[in-house]
Amino acid sequence: MSRVLGNVAVIIVMSVPALGQSASELLNFEVASIRVHREPPSKIAISTSGPRLRADAEMLLGLVLYAYDLKNYQLADSPALATVGETMYDIVAKADGDDARKPGEFRQMMQALLADRFKLKIHREMREMPVYALVLGKNGPKFKESDPDANFSGHYGVKSRNQTMTLSKATMEHVAQDLQLYVDRPVVDHTGLTGTYDIKFEATPAFRLNRNPDQPSEPGDISAFTAVQQQLGLRLEPRRAKIEVLVVDHVEKPSEN
Repeated sequence: MSRVLGNVAVIIVMSVPALGQSASELLNFEVASIRVHREPPSKIAISTSGPRLRADAEMLLGLVLYAYDLKNYQLADSPALATVGETMYDIVAKADGDDARKPGEFRQMMQALLADRFKLKIHREMREMPVYALVLGKNGPKFKESDPDANFSGHYGVKSRNQTMTLSKATMEHVAQDLQLYVDRPVVDHTGLTGTYDIKFEATPAFRLNRNPDQPSEPGDISAFTAVQQQLGLRLEPRRAKIEVLVVDHVEKPSEN
């Protein structure tokens, strides 16, 4: 997921979190320090190493996105979320023991920390919002099915202002999720393709373009809409669809320690 704050771009890579668990059922950090970040941030990031997690200049928004593995559009605006404003926090936390923890375990511990220290209460609901439907182009797809013996792999890179992705044995649902980096709304798979495919794609992410993501703003920029058609043989159609979002019902500013 990519987030932009001011001139700082932050990319957080996450996997599937544990959902539907109460705070008492989640893993907990052994110790955790939370302090308000009062200076202009030099970086905004969440990092882990071994049993330790560190958050630098993260707003509650970023902490919730990390804890529940959400993209920006999956966290609904709410009066409760607005109460904490844009306060930034530095968090240093450690899990029990010295063994390295998996990403999903860190997310569970962050969920428990938010419930305990920020008194976070949430619920999920379906909301209609603008999306792009990924559909077949006029002449069909320009990529091939993966070899049956292939394993899934994903490689992501940067080429000037563009970003590239090379996928092996990827489903169209996975491709749609990855395309969300390049446009300004969720992408939903409507191709009807049910196999796994080898994909190569290059385009300029939406946050680097001007207000109209279909109009590249600098030489070398590649519109995602053009790239999807020319490179993949697919199209992105504006539509509306119901998407599950997380709603913050209650949150409090934590006491520092």
